[in-house]
Amino acid sequence: MLKTTHATGGLFVAPHHLAAQAGRDVLKAGGNAVEAMVAAAASIAVVYPHMNAIGGDGFWLIHEPGKRPIAIDACGSSAALADRDFYAGHTQIPSRGPLAALTVAGTVGGWAEALAQTAHWQPQLTLPDLLADAIGHARCGIVVSRSQAQLTRSKLAELQDVPGFADVYLPGGQPPREGDLLRQPALAETLQRLADAGLDDFYRGELAARMAADLERLGSPLRLADLQNYRARAVEPLSVRLSDATLYNMPPPTQGLASLLILGIFEKLGIEQAEGFAHVHGLVESTKQAFLIRDRVVTDPARVPEDPQSLLADANLQRLAANVDPQQALAWPQPAQPGDTIWMGCIDAEGRAVSFIQSVYWEFGSGVVLPSTGVAWQNRGISFSLDPAALQSLEPGRKPFHTLNPALALFDDGRTLSYGTMGGEGQPQTQAAILSRYRLGSDLQAAVSAPRWLLGRTWGDVSTTLKLESRFPAELVEQLRQAGHIVELLDEPFSDTMGHAGALLRQPNGVLEGAADPRSDGSVCGL
Repeated sequence: MLKTTHATGGLFVAPHHLAAQAGRDVLKAGGNAVEAMVAAAASIAVVYPHMNAIGGDGFWLIHEPGKRPIAIDACGSSAALADRDFYAGHTQIPSRGPLAALTVAGTVGGWAEALAQTAHWQPQLTLPDLLADAIGHARCGIVVSRSQAQLTRSKLAELQDVPGFADVYLPGGQPPREGDLLRQPALAETLQRLADAGLDDFYRGELAARMAADLERLGSPLRLADLQNYRARAVEPLSVRLSDATLYNMPPPTQGLASLLILGIFEKLGIEQAEGFAHVHGLVESTKQAFLIRDRVVTDPARVPEDPQSLLADANLQRLAANVDPQQALAWPQPAQPGDTIWMGCIDAEGRAVSFIQSVYWEFGSGVVLPSTGVAWQNRGISFSLDPAALQSLEPGRKPFHTLNPALALFDDGRTLSYGTMGGEGQPQTQAAILSRYRLGSDLQAAVSAPRWLLGRTWGDVSTTLKLESRFPAELVEQLRQAGHIVELLDEPFSDTMGHAGALLRQPNGVLEGAADPRSDGSVCGL
């Protein structure tokens, strides 16, 4: 059984141990939380390629003690050529292949923006220092994890013929087995180029030109001008006030609004004990209320029909909580979103905290791996609709709907909590489970390890049931069924369906606590 990890000189959590170690080593070398996160972000893009890549998007929450958190939107927009005419003959955007690679990859720009926003903190480490571990892992090889091996096999039929996929991820023409060594030499050279030439080279340099040429040749609508016009940007985070803390998350195009709504609504229900029927039912029903609003509001930030922050006002939370029947489930389902992502957290010795998420959307994203650079490209743009009347209708230059949303809580007594998870539709639900358990008295690791649920689908599931891990008590499962929940009991006690979560806490006295998810390949590393 995992136990909460403690430290005082800095703490890092990631769903792969090599990424956590990369972040920890930067802290040990005198780097700050943002620099540690850049190193870990580069490393995990190499060692966990089914979950994320530098050809994906990212989002940051950065907190310096005594100051309001900074949010960074590193989401790429749709290509200038990506309109309905480009997809003529299609009823929807293809989920794999070059046509699915229609949005700029924003995460590298987010690394650059995060470093720029915090350059005043201290003299910064060099990019060669920050990217050294990632370069080494790509060049020398990674050990294929169980989840990578399983997902490669399960998605083989839809990925094996996508340009570039087999060349990198099917060595010898076969899915790798757990424990196999997988080298990514082209990606190593790309990361080395970023270290030497700077992160901007990804958008306005030699790398950009090579990637754009590959994308055009393969049939993607992306062009060099799309990359050149991209920049990550600092944005105002959304926040919600609870009785003892202020919670922060990302504004649209992410579903951060839903994460904050769930917890704001749940507090209004007045539930004081974790793990029982009232706790699980209350959070599931709060999720339904939040998702109904999310699906009406969250889209490209230039097009949101209502002010997201106004929806987090106390009066609105009270109104939504009044819609929750404490004994009966609201009829469901609603459409759900799959997703494959990584969340990581860091708190350094100065108390500076980062909550970070990076993704290619579905496992392996579009499946496209650019031959000249080894960059795997996301398929986030498939969340656009070809229906011109849809909220997420495709137009050039629009940002796609994102499941990604890193979370941060600042408690009134001085505690700082960085927390989050991957898992598409499950992200706001798992965040709500972790924070509510912690606020109701749970140990931090127990809050992450405890059995979880998922309303909806993720990881390619087609059902929109209320899925429960097998460790839930039979009595509670029956209570939920009696209340009208369509319950699906999973076989696994710790299921990948529930995503890979983590949490880091800084106490007012400087003591740090960390929790990694036993469902992942990750760990907490501290100083």
